[in-house]
Amino acid sequence: MAVDWSYRSDYIVRHHGVTTDQADEAMADSNAVVFDPDYNSKSGDSVRTIGDSPSFGDILTVITVEEDGVTYGVNAWKSNERDRRYYQQGGLP
Repeated sequence: MAVDWSYRSDYIVRHHGVTTDQADEAMADSNAVVFDPDYNSKSGDSVRTIGDSPSFGDILTVITVEEDGVTYGVNAWKSNERDRRYYQQGGLP
């Protein structure tokens, strides 16, 4: 899936040390866990993908939204303990 990071790439690098390539890697992980909608989304519009990024060396949480057929990258960070658990068990228990 192609993700447009044009609005948020600087933000994720600056605030979380994650590059767009690393976020894309996590999203392409064949074992990635997807929550659609994101369980923390107030609007229900965002999607949370939890996947491994070998070049980052860890599990990442990636937030995207779709608008007019375009998937935009919103945020990406090193996964917290809860998201790591979801990844390791393949989703919700």
